Amino acid sequence: MQRVVIGLSGGVDSSVAAYLLKEQGYDVTGLFMINWHDTEGTLSGDCPWNDDLIFAELVARKLDIPFRTVDFSEEYRKRVVEYMFTEYQNGRTPNPDVLCNREIKFDLFIKAADDLGADFIATGHYCRKETIRVGSRKINRLLAGADKGKDQSYFLCQLNQSQLSRVIFPIGTMQKADVRRIAREQNLATAERKDSQGICFVGKVDLPRFLQQKIKARKGDIIEIGKDYFTGRNIPMAGKSYTVTELEDYCAPYDLSPDKGNFVGEHKGAHFYTVGQRKGLNVGGKSEPLFVLATDTLKNLLYVGQGHNHPALNRYGLFIRSKDIHWIRDDKKLFPGNKANFEVRIRYRQPLQKAVLYAADEGIFVLFKEAQRGITPGQFAAWYDQDELMGSGVID
Repeated sequence: MQRVVIGLSGGVDSSVAAYLLKEQGYDVTGLFMINWHDTEGTLSGDCPWNDDLIFAELVARKLDIPFRTVDFSEEYRKRVVEYMFTEYQNGRTPNPDVLCNREIKFDLFIKAADDLGADFIATGHYCRKETIRVGSRKINRLLAGADKGKDQSYFLCQLNQSQLSRVIFPIGTMQKADVRRIAREQNLATAERKDSQGICFVGKVDLPRFLQQKIKARKGDIIEIGKDYFTGRNIPMAGKSYTVTELEDYCAPYDLSPDKGNFVGEHKGAHFYTVGQRKGLNVGGKSEPLFVLATDTLKNLLYVGQGHNHPALNRYGLFIRSKDIHWIRDDKKLFPGNKANFEVRIRYRQPLQKAVLYAADEGIFVLFKEAQRGITPGQFAAWYDQDELMGSGVID
């Protein structure tokens, strides 16, 4: 009998995944990860990890499976939280959930599962895996979950072939409503628990307060950039071949400076804001809502503009440096001088957007068919071929 160690999180998805594995005849062990102890900056009312632990234990007892805990909090701080602080200090907006999956759930967790004699690990992610053969090699395809409203493949965009070879996604072919139904039918303690939100294993946070553990608040100017001061860029033409210089122009952030705008207020630290943000600016008297267009953490300046469709908030391209490119399907890797059509998303739940990827010596340029709102440095762009996630990279 094959042994599967499943990450029991105290949520309904991993609970039902464990139940299904046992029904399928696997030798199942539940493993709960403790990754964060601090409460600094967390919002009251959010369930701390000890509540999750209680629910995970109740599910394991109900399913009559062995249950273990493991504490990864020190490594989580080093690999995920310190990375967050560094990125925000550099004026970028990281995605800790993607890093958590790559560094913790599919790295340290696999090693801990190996110590328990695991043949495979399992999680409650809404995504699917398919193994195919390409020549003499086995290739693991990472596919979107069947429930398009819950698809979580984006969060796994940094996994590699070795990690995928070890994992089972028991609920990837299911709809969320069916997962809830099974949990109720089996009287699982998590059947009515709300889905977790916020930073992976930390929960909902007051981000400025959370970041002030390492980044000091510092007052700075808010500069409004009017639409009249802005000159837009040409719309890319389908099928046209572009030079690297042309691609750089489409994909570079807009050049904003104080002399192009007007002082409209003060902020508490440019590090605490992200592109596209609306809340927390505390500047009134405008005919349209203000949105963050860009941050300058060196000069501690915040650039804002009125309206959801402000030209500086929307652009057609982004760039990913070579060192930040990751291919899940490394057999489909683009080499400098090549291009290919993909569908791309730049944030979780965003509908896939048609784009062309251009590979160059410096990295990959992503040119979209439609202008994209709020392209944010530090976030991950993930590209798909239909339902298959092919690769990803950190937006420069």
